[in-house]
Amino acid sequence: MIGGSGFSEIARETGVFTQEAVARVKKKGSQVLIGIPRETAEQENRVVLTPEAVGLLVNNGQRVKVETNAGILSKFSDKDYSDAGASVVYSSKEVFDADVVLKVEPPVAEEIGYMRQGACLISALQLGKQKAAFIQQLNQKKITAVAFEHLEDKVGGMPVVRAMSEIAGSTVMLIAAEYLSSVSEGKGMILGGITGVPPTQVVIIGAGTVAEYAARTALGLGANIKIFDNHIYKLRRIKQVLGQQVFTSTIDNYVLGQALKEADVVIGALRAEKGRPKLVVSEEMVSQMMEDSIVIDVSIDQGGCIATAEMTSHNEPVYKKHGVIHYCVPNIPSRVSRTASYSLSNIFTPILLQMADLGGAEEMIFNYKWFMKGVYTYRGSLTNAHLGRKFQMAHKELQLLLAARY
Repeated sequence: MIGGSGFSEIARETGVFTQEAVARVKKKGSQVLIGIPRETAEQENRVVLTPEAVGLLVNNGQRVKVETNAGILSKFSDKDYSDAGASVVYSSKEVFDADVVLKVEPPVAEEIGYMRQGACLISALQLGKQKAAFIQQLNQKKITAVAFEHLEDKVGGMPVVRAMSEIAGSTVMLIAAEYLSSVSEGKGMILGGITGVPPTQVVIIGAGTVAEYAARTALGLGANIKIFDNHIYKLRRIKQVLGQQVFTSTIDNYVLGQALKEADVVIGALRAEKGRPKLVVSEEMVSQMMEDSIVIDVSIDQGGCIATAEMTSHNEPVYKKHGVIHYCVPNIPSRVSRTASYSLSNIFTPILLQMADLGGAEEMIFNYKWFMKGVYTYRGSLTNAHLGRKFQMAHKELQLLLAARY
């Protein structure tokens, strides 16, 4: 009898009802077969597990299959993985035939078709960009799909988003330094400052993790920074973590416009809260910037916060508009893929060890509520990603599997 629990209200609103299920039998300590496929998405150079991580998993009794050349773009050879104890396979079909599949980009339909019935997928699912057929195909295979961009840790942080944002923030200033130089036909300036020469002027729009690490790098090089955001608590936090007094302001058109006129480098690091981020820098503002100044819109993967920003690639990363150099590559961490791969590996290796110890992804979900935050399809049950939070509330109360009508 459910009585007055929150689940009854959810059932009326969404048409979600419980179904009888066979009692779960715990399988602690069972061996888990892990598959690491080669990324096929353009410009994706990262791999989720490094050879060192594979060696740790194998030493703890797990089996790992790695598709040939899966780590080659991050400078990890097949021999590195083989020496660590992985089985190197030569077909995508074989590597996807595993209990747990880890990859960076979302799988395509053909790859989902290769997966085992009831397997676990850990990937950046990018559900906002997916069509209904993607979710339906996962559910037909009864795949437990974990969107690692929504994965939370025990303290409520988002480890993957945080790690990739740290990398992006640090890297954008190195990119800016590259395109300020005369070699790249820039302004011929050093990013920072030396004795007797005015420092580089950097404007950072946003006060999140990307902004924090961009600011740290810029200050370390000796640049003068100005940070804009509409959340006072974020501005207060970034001043505190930087440990020094820096210019901060809410996004006021006049103040921002004046800062842009004097800026050598502008970093767009405003993340979307609902939908796409706001366009806070108009084309007119960009047209009034100095010749050969640089705009880097890190939020371009969500639509961008600068009106003149258009998505580019690592092959052709920049273009000029109104005399301003624009760098708008959406996947900046892939530019430093070895560092990014180590960062991802450090996050997922402990999770995989816990998963193996408990007996699989199902047990992780039932034992760790924080792991549930990234799960969008569970044994074909959570079919609608937009209902995920409501399902989690019901799960806390009932600890039951939910059957949703798509």
